Amino acid sequence: MHFSSYILGCGSYLPKKVLTNNDLSKKLDTSDEWIKIRTGINQRYIADKKQLNSDLGFEAAKKAINNSKIKTSDIDLIILATSTPDHTFPSTATKIQGKLGIKKGFAFDIQAACSGFIYAMSAADNFLLNNQASNALVIGSEIFSRILDWNDRSTCVLFGDGAGAIVLSKNKKINSGIISTELYSDGRFYDLLYVNGGVAFNQKAGHIKMKGKEVFKHAVKKLVSCIQFTLKKNKLKKEDIDWIIPHQANKRIMDMIAIKLGIPKSKLLVTVDRYANTSSASIPLTLDYALSNKIIKRGQIIVLEAIGGGLTWGCSILKY
Repeated sequence: MHFSSYILGCGSYLPKKVLTNNDLSKKLDTSDEWIKIRTGINQRYIADKKQLNSDLGFEAAKKAINNSKIKTSDIDLIILATSTPDHTFPSTATKIQGKLGIKKGFAFDIQAACSGFIYAMSAADNFLLNNQASNALVIGSEIFSRILDWNDRSTCVLFGDGAGAIVLSKNKKINSGIISTELYSDGRFYDLLYVNGGVAFNQKAGHIKMKGKEVFKHAVKKLVSCIQFTLKKNKLKKEDIDWIIPHQANKRIMDMIAIKLGIPKSKLLVTVDRYANTSSASIPLTLDYALSNKIIKRGQIIVLEAIGGGLTWGCSILKY
């Protein structure tokens, strides 16, 4: 196997405020049991009014760099996956670059909704492969609480705020790294999951709108197909997979994907119960949780997969 880059370190950040299902049930026609059964979510974290996306991303980035045991000045590429940037422009990635005191390299945002982190990681992997960078900081950071209609129980119970980050380093003959990534999108399904605001559209941030049942069907079918194709392409079998880190949207989607793949649910790494859906932050948040708790070991094969508005989707197989 040829590896162009590998994960040197990981970090995450969650805001202090916890919002439980019971808290929501006091304001909405819902209940803890209703939310748990349909989503697997118990609680979510909500950013303080004074916190910006860059604040969350900066904290996660600091931890990732510290865990990588490299200097901040060694970072020469920053890619931030987000749908909730601080400003329309410049990119929030450049703001984090400034906060970190990095004066070289380049930084930009990627917007692929909930698939954003896999898109960002793949882009960074390619920059490293093509010798355009040596150490990439890849961040997923979201404050979805700012684009929720808190009176809409079909969406506001699903999401939370948080950030996760990894440092990808150019592979130096180490027997680990990203094996393969497949990315897809299909704009015909644009209106299944979107935000009804935008600079050109109505000059507003807007709120999330979603056709849940249809997104569920697409998620299972498209992600199962993506994982099966990527395994076959790399001459791997489902039995070779040690862990799957799914985008943490809904426990029922994750379980269904495992069933369709014929992979034990015990191989799913799940944090949706604690963090809810943090969009592009959900995969790095879960990865950091698993690494911090020594669940993932070096040499294990991990599948990352996500689907989001666009529709966008993709999966990545890596050897940690």
